[in-house]
Formats: sequence, C-alpha cells, structure tokens
Amino acid sequence: MDNELTNKVLVEPKNWKNYFGLKKISLVIRMLTLVDIVVLSGLGLVTPIFAVFITQSIKGGNVEIVGIAVGVFLITKSIFQIPFGLIIDKKKGEKDDFWIMFLGYVLFSLTPLLYLLVKTPNQLYFVEFLHGIASAMALPSWYAIFTRHIDKNYEGIEWATYNTTVSLGSAGTAFLGGFLANKFGFDSLFVLVSIVSFSGTMFLLFTRKQMRKGDTVK
Repeated sequence: MDNELTNKVLVEPKNWKNYFGLKKISLVIRMLTLVDIVVLSGLGLVTPIFAVFITQSIKGGNVEIVGIAVGVFLITKSIFQIPFGLIIDKKKGEKDDFWIMFLGYVLFSLTPLLYLLVKTPNQLYFVEFLHGIASAMALPSWYAIFTRHIDKNYEGIEWATYNTTVSLGSAGTAFLGGFLANKFGFDSLFVLVSIVSFSGTMFLLFTRKQMRKGDTVK
C-alpha cells in the first residue's frame, strides 16, 4: 500500500523536447541566457589579446601591470558583490534587482570604450575598478532573478544549457579576437565589443514586465 501511494505522488520527468522546443521554458530564463551569450561572447573577443593590448598600448606596460589590472578587477568584484547582494535581498520584489542588473550590464558594456582612453597603468587600474563594480552589480542580481524564475523540474537542463551556450559563444569569439585585433587594430575591436555588449544588454528590457512584485519567495 505504501509503495502504491508513493508511486501516485511521484512527478513524471518532463519531456526534454518541450524544453528545447521552448514550450515550457520561461521568458526570463530565455532572455537572461541570450543576454549572457551575446555579452560574454563580446568579451571573448578581448580576452585572448588583453595582455598584448596592455604591453603594446600602455606606457611601461608589462606582465606585472597585467597581473595588477586583473587583481584590481577581481578584488573589486569580490568586495562589492556582497553589499549589492544585501541590497537586492533587503527590498522585496524584483524591480530593484532588475535595475541594478541592467545598470551593471550598461556599465559593463561601456568599459571597452574606456580602454580607448587608457594611456597609463593608473588609468588602466581605474577602468578595471569600474569593470569590477559593473560585475558586482550585475552578477548577484542576475543569479537571484535566474534562480527565482528557473522552471521546476528543468533546473539541471536550464543551468546546463546556459553554461554550454555561453561557453561555446565565448570559445567562438576567442578565435576571432586575435584575428580582428591584428587586422583592424585594438580601437576597432573595443568599439565592436562595446556595441555587441550593449546590444545584448537591451534584451534585458524584454524581461522588465516579468519581474515579480512584493514577496518573491514562495
């Protein structure tokens, strides 16, 4: 008898065809995934040649400055993620989450243009500081919204699809980054990255009306 009752309450696995056919997946999950595919793919254009850019375009640029610049970005992001996470958790509803995420992505998209103005190590460190602030704003709010809107019984496949598509997009553009920088120069590449990232950021606006009001915890 116990086994019969147990079998009756078991939830049948969802049909994976419904997921990949977009019949069940939420609009928010789709848009958040698409945004990161576009934005992080744009970033992938810069990643392979970032160290070369610093050593060739910045006065006194060397591998030590590259390491410091990366450190400034990571430390800034690490320090400010927690305060932004506390802010979005403190206020009920997702409107504040959305706008913090959106502004973070906008700042993130503008960062490549700031590289065009960088001539000294200190200027580079300041840009990396802003880059870290942008990531600290965008990441906690993005994860919070994604977590709340993830479709029940599709948690694994939605996270797997997100990570797979973003990684493939970044891998594809990584191949292009060096070629484009060599053919058109760093300035053109940074402008392209900014345009691509900003275009991807605009897709976030399609999710604005889907943001929950009041208590977001069911």
